[in-house]
Amino acid sequence: MIVTIMAGCWLWWTGYPLTVILVIPLLIGQVMALYYYLNRVNRKLTLFLEAIRYEDFSIRFSADNKLGKSFSALNHQFNEVLEAFRQTRAEREANLKYIDTIIQHISIGVLSFDPDGKIELINPAAFRLMGIYRLRYIDELKHSHPGLPELLLELPAGQKMLYATQNGQQLSIQATTVRLQGRLVKLISLQNIHAELQQKELEAWQNLTKILRHEIMNSVTPIVSLIGTMQEIVEHDIAVQEGQAEAVGDLKEALETIESRSKGIMNFVNAYRDYTTLPKPQFTTINLKQLIQSVSNLLLADMKAAGITYHMHVSPDNIEVHADETQLQMVLINLLKNAMDALEHTDDPVISVKGSLGNAQQVTIEIIDNGPGIDAEAQEKIFIPFFTTKKKGSGIGLSLSQQIIQMHGGQLKVVSPPGKGTTFYVLLPN
Repeated sequence: MIVTIMAGCWLWWTGYPLTVILVIPLLIGQVMALYYYLNRVNRKLTLFLEAIRYEDFSIRFSADNKLGKSFSALNHQFNEVLEAFRQTRAEREANLKYIDTIIQHISIGVLSFDPDGKIELINPAAFRLMGIYRLRYIDELKHSHPGLPELLLELPAGQKMLYATQNGQQLSIQATTVRLQGRLVKLISLQNIHAELQQKELEAWQNLTKILRHEIMNSVTPIVSLIGTMQEIVEHDIAVQEGQAEAVGDLKEALETIESRSKGIMNFVNAYRDYTTLPKPQFTTINLKQLIQSVSNLLLADMKAAGITYHMHVSPDNIEVHADETQLQMVLINLLKNAMDALEHTDDPVISVKGSLGNAQQVTIEIIDNGPGIDAEAQEKIFIPFFTTKKKGSGIGLSLSQQIIQMHGGQLKVVSPPGKGTTFYVLLPN
């Protein structure tokens, strides 16, 4: 453009004014070419910045070799920058997906909410632990877990607390806070430690039982052996003199009584061998209705003889449970026999067994009787080894049943309002 203007000025001053008319169209063309050049650059810059703003990294800039090497280099750099952004976004999305997958699959419940209590994140484990299927605001928990929303909102960051749910679970709750783009978000973790507490309690009772059994057997066995020796001495070595026959007879009777009671103690202690040496379950897939029906058939005659009305209901019919069939039968037989014993002095005795599929795909078996119930003090002790309310009981049945259910990853619970019967709940994972 400068050369064209200078050429036009030179022609004007050298006496060729008409030739300037020929220069003007050339100058106009050059101005239009400059405008097109600058407009092309602006459009590329605008398109590049919009791609970054809206994260549209699929755009590619052409080489534009006709406009020169500078345009080719500029387009190349634009493409390189967009590719770097695209890879960064892909890595970020992959990391978020990975973290989200972990959160959704871990057994620890995780949820987060803003200062207004609006839920921003919650995983299936949290739904399962709280026994709910939907949660939008923390306040919605007050219907199923009274007092829990306030505890979650007020729990300081870095603090832990225990919360007992209505179904008997012990939840360990821990809180922390995270600041995201100026917003304060509280992150809560929920962990069911009920099974761990029961396992520790079970191990403690097993260790105590082993020690007691060992010490009692070590003490009683020599006594039984010594009694046998003394009986032989009395029988063969002591001569019965006149007037001493009655005394010798009393001595024999005393030795027989001591021997009988000593062997009774040994048999009682040996009954707890199963409690400390129970084999691991051999898991198979079992139809729940068939399992309950087979157990019912074993006891129907005894219940009929005792005048007990029996009901069984399993819904749906195709419920399956992953368990050791023999051990689960042992638990159900023991619970049914306990129910029969509880109805010994009840008018119009009734036993009902129900099987159902509860929340979070949990299998529930209920053994219900209309007996006198269990008093509150006894309810706290019925799963403790050696404790029994029966005159001839050993105190091993319920504690052994609880151990079996725990080894299956489930729970054995009892609900017995005074004078309103008793219900035992067997909760098993599906």
